[in-house]
Amino acid sequence: MRTVSVWLMLTIVLSVPVAAAEQAHGTMRGVKISESPSWFKESFLELEGDVAEASESGKRLMLYFHQEGCPYCARLVEENFTDPETVAYIKQHFDGISINMWGDREVVTVSGQSFSEKSFAAALKVQYTPTLIFLDEQGKVALRLNGYYPVERFRLALRYVAEKMERRESFTDYLLAGGNAPSGNLIAEDFFRQGVDLFRLVGENDKPLAVFFESADCEPCRIMHERILTDGPTRELVMAVNNVQLDLHSNQQVTTPKGRQLGIRQWAAELGISFTPSVVFFDRQGEEVMRISAFMKTFHFQSVFAYVLEKAYLQQPSFQRYLSARGEKIREAGYDTDIWGYESLHR
Repeated sequence: MRTVSVWLMLTIVLSVPVAAAEQAHGTMRGVKISESPSWFKESFLELEGDVAEASESGKRLMLYFHQEGCPYCARLVEENFTDPETVAYIKQHFDGISINMWGDREVVTVSGQSFSEKSFAAALKVQYTPTLIFLDEQGKVALRLNGYYPVERFRLALRYVAEKMERRESFTDYLLAGGNAPSGNLIAEDFFRQGVDLFRLVGENDKPLAVFFESADCEPCRIMHERILTDGPTRELVMAVNNVQLDLHSNQQVTTPKGRQLGIRQWAAELGISFTPSVVFFDRQGEEVMRISAFMKTFHFQSVFAYVLEKAYLQQPSFQRYLSARGEKIREAGYDTDIWGYESLHR
């Protein structure tokens, strides 16, 4: 039986016409350049002092991890960081500091440890850009957003941190509190497994488990189903995984991959699910190995599934480095990659 990694290589890169080998090297599309806002704080990246200075002004510290050419960072800058209401709120409640995920500037942590920007990002296991980490008055993490959040959800995150709600409830509970569950049904797919005994499912075969947390009347969920999961190469990857769909708002009991009995909503809160759709991946031991927890388009969504199926996380803990290598393999086969589109170009 062929290994998963060989299967992936055949289906994603090598299952192309022979003439592809004679084609010119493919190009990368979708790169977008952006600059951090001019109203961010000019910092020496000595975080203990930055936390203290913010606290003295009645503010908290917001660390913004970015990288050059990142279209998700550009979306954050062009939409969230230019929205007048959002910008006014940030200026009132936060000091923003920009950190280049691959940069070489020295960062001194609250505990006095010294890192380069890139080693600091690695130590914090920053897998996506943008990543936003909000620090409290002691320099501890009050909230972390891994990836791009649309403006409305981003404002809720800002308010949660500014009002110090992390002292009382999880961000998941904060988002779900006080409102009725959305009406309607989740969008069905033929690859979703039935049942909620995830403990049994992780040991059933050699496939990893992907748990889709969704909600009804969810626009990003609709986009995922109608734009991303209709893409052929993406769908092939998804169907190589055991997939389960759960309603984030449901109190139905589920047996977790570790064998615990919990309500879905309670488990989601423990996992820190704060965006729908989120996809959390588990290995055969029931350990989480990766997740999608923010807005994402096809190439990155697809690449997360490939990363998990290949078990690349065991050798390459940096998803961004894996992503670069995967894109380069596709381009070497003569096909373009579009990191900001909804259609694979290597069919």
